[in-house]
This record gives sequence, C-alpha cells and structure tokens, in this order.
Amino acid sequence: MCGVVGIVAKDKVNQSIYDALTVLQHRGQDAAGIMTADDNHLFLHKKNGLVRDVFRTRHMAELKGNIGIGHVRYPTAGCDSSAEAQPFFVNSPYGIALGHNGNLVNVKELKEALFREGLRHINTQSDSEVLLNVLAHELQQIGKLVLEEGDIFDAVAGVARRCKGAYATVAMIMGYGIVAFRDEYGIRPLVYGKRKTKKGVEYMVASESVALDVLGFEFVRDVQPGEAIFISTTGKISSRQCVPAKMHSPCLFEYVYLARPDSIIDNISVYKARLRMGETLAEKILKLRPDHDIDVVIPIPDTSRTAALPLAYKLGVKYREGFIKNRYIGRTFIMPGQKQRKKSVKQKLNAIGLEFKGKNVLLVDDSIVRGTTSKKIIQMARAAGANKVYFASAAPPVRYPNVYGIDMPVASELIAHNRSEDEIAQSLGADWLIYQDLEDLEKAVHSKKKDNIDRFETSCFNADYISGDIDKEYLQGLEDMRNDNSKKKRSSKVTRIDFYNAS
Repeated sequence: MCGVVGIVAKDKVNQSIYDALTVLQHRGQDAAGIMTADDNHLFLHKKNGLVRDVFRTRHMAELKGNIGIGHVRYPTAGCDSSAEAQPFFVNSPYGIALGHNGNLVNVKELKEALFREGLRHINTQSDSEVLLNVLAHELQQIGKLVLEEGDIFDAVAGVARRCKGAYATVAMIMGYGIVAFRDEYGIRPLVYGKRKTKKGVEYMVASESVALDVLGFEFVRDVQPGEAIFISTTGKISSRQCVPAKMHSPCLFEYVYLARPDSIIDNISVYKARLRMGETLAEKILKLRPDHDIDVVIPIPDTSRTAALPLAYKLGVKYREGFIKNRYIGRTFIMPGQKQRKKSVKQKLNAIGLEFKGKNVLLVDDSIVRGTTSKKIIQMARAAGANKVYFASAAPPVRYPNVYGIDMPVASELIAHNRSEDEIAQSLGADWLIYQDLEDLEKAVHSKKKDNIDRFETSCFNADYISGDIDKEYLQGLEDMRNDNSKKKRSSKVTRIDFYNAS
C-alpha cells in the first residue's frame, strides 16, 4: 500500500507535491520521493523516512519545474531498502519516471520476458521497477523519435495486457507529460482533479480525493478500471479506455482501514461507509446478545472512531474516549517487523483509568490483522481496571494473504488464520469477540447512489482472488519472500542484483 501523486501546473510543483504526500502519509511511512522536470532536466530526491524528514529546504529548492510526481511507500513486495524508494526512473526511451500503488502477481515472468525481449535489467526486488520497465519497453516498441498522444495510450494498453495484479500508477514521460492509469479491476484507488489559476488550469492525480481537497483542486472523477489519463506539459488533458474493464472490484479494506475518512473512493464516502459499519455491527450485537451487559463503548484511535460512535448510539450505551494516542507514533499495522509493532503499541496509546475501572468495556477497532496491537490493548484495558473486556471488529476475520498491495502476505502471521472466533478471543485475551459479517460489511460500504461497482475485492477475508491466477504455490513463494524474518534478512544485506541467462 502506497500513495501516489502527479501534478501539471503553471508554476513550481515542488511544494504542492510535498503537501500532497503529507496528506497521503497514512498510506506509507517507509520512504518518500519526488521527481520534477524543468527545461529538459529531471530532478529527484527520495529516501527512507517520513515526508517531513526526507525533504529539507535544500532538497525542495533543487526540485525545479512545473510538472512532477511523488510517492510514499510501505514495503509489501521487496524490502525496506532505500534503493526501492520511489519514483523509479529509466533514461530510455525518452526518460520515464514512475510511482506505483499495488502489487503485480506475475513479476517473475515479466522479469524474464523483459530481459529476453528487451535486454532490460531489473536491479531491485520491487514490482514497481518491473512495471516501469514494461511501460518503457512498450514505448520502445513503438519506435518513434517523437511520440503522439495515441502512442502513449497504446503503450499503456500493452502494459495492461502484460501485467497482472493491482496497479494505480502515475508516470512522467520527459518532454510529454504525466500519464496515470489503473488496472482493469480498479483494485487500488486513483482520482484526478483540476484547479483554476490566473495563469490557466492545473491538473492533479492522486491516490485519494483528500489530497485534491487539501490543495484546492476540484475533484473531477475517479480514473476508471483499465483507463488512462494523459496530461501534457502544456496542460491539455485526455483519456482513453485502454483495455476493457473486467469487473470493477475496488479493495474493500480501503474503506475499512487504509483510506482517510474524508476521502471519496469510487463515488463512496469512506466516512459514511464507516458510520454504516458501526450500525450494522451494533445490529449483530443486539441480535446475539439482546440483554448485553456492556457499560461503555471505547474506540481504538483513530480509524475506528467513526464506526464506534453510531455503534454506541444504537446499543444505547455511553461512548467514551478511553485511550489517548501519541500522534508522533506511526500506524502500527504498517510498521515493518513484529518486534517494532509490539514496542510501538505501548508508546502509541495510554489508557484513561477512570473510563475502565469496574466497567464492562466494549473496545471497537476497524479490524484485527496480526493481533499484536489488539492483544496489547486488551491487556492495557484490564490493567486499567476493566471488569470485562469485549472486543468488536468492524471487519470480518482477516484469514488469508493479500496479494494486491496490502501487507497481509503471510497466513501464519494472521491471528485468524485456521482459528475459530472463540480461539481468536482466547488468544487475544478477550471475554467476548465479535466480528462484522462480510455480507454486512459489503452492504455498509455500498453507496445508496449508483456506484458502478460490480463487486469488492475481498480476498483477505474469503481467499477469493479476483484475478483468478493465485494458487498455493504462488502463496507459498510469497510467504517465503515477504514474511517478517525474510524482510529482516534482506534489509540487512546489499541489494541483490538478479541476472537472467539468455541461453
């Protein structure tokens, strides 16, 4: 899971891209990067760390030009090496930079084909570098000294035919402009907007609509599955359905946790979806335990607040803020490494004892993934004097790996995998555990308006992989490569360079 942004403006874009990345920081806290173009020169700065730490005044001053792209990264594929920070860049053909949110599921085949057909070498383990080189190879095949708009769309169509998986992508082609495109299922979000200035109209592409809002851009619409948007250096915008949309299937977990509540994804308000999650979860509680003994509902800050408030109202019990969050600690779910996640929970939250002492407490969280945070929080509630600790998840049990760009790669690291709900509750130390039903979650997220969504991508809940090409062998290979121990080993070594023998 990452955040991408691209801007074509009438003035310098460095500050605007920086501001957009800070708004999208929740999508990735491992690395950040910006690349701009000015007068046939490209300027790049990227590094591991938060946006505020990566970019200093001297870096911003060097990022010249009125066109550029940016990226915030969390390492799902690959490792946390600074070599894998984005945007990536290749100088041939034309000079292309790319930022990518998602994950390709046929990387091995693509790497081999790129070497055999285009003699292209991939220097990192990042699927985003592979995606960039596939785009470069498609543009190279066109074989023109000067590109036309249609050529760029043709190249994106070639990428879509070759790349399987999830991708919401922004790419900058030197001297031409920015092209943004989305996979044929629309798994990862991508939107664009415009802003009128005295010098003319400016355009912006981003992972979430909130980035447009903060920078004063008017939301135009989502980039559709299989569609590409091209914004030329002169500010002309055009679009093409490069490949037919197969089945519009946005990731359901975006609405549960990943996206900011003030974003709108595929015409659905994330905030309103989370309100409805709380209401449907309350209905299930009342159905199972109409004579419940819950004294107070307490959310796990921050993402669960929106669901917890209507849940408390519908149950007819008090809503209280029982935990104070240290806002200088990152989101524990997306922290690399189990040891770091465990350490950060206590640093991140502190319980207010008077809200717990002698009470039957219902803690509400958006989801339970590894269970590390949930277990620690339940222990904190008991230590603060709670009589009973119940735990509610606004999402169903996360039982299966996600292969489309969320860091749920290893089944053995998911607390719900091969466990019943009673076994999970026992492992967490909760007196009672209640999960949202998948059907109720889907109904809660679906907008009352016509949203053109065929179905949601729900594989982490039910192992139904939308691309249809994920088998046990693939998942085992992914587990070997992406579990916490493997990431730790890779990050402690020099970046591996893979070569392919043409024989």
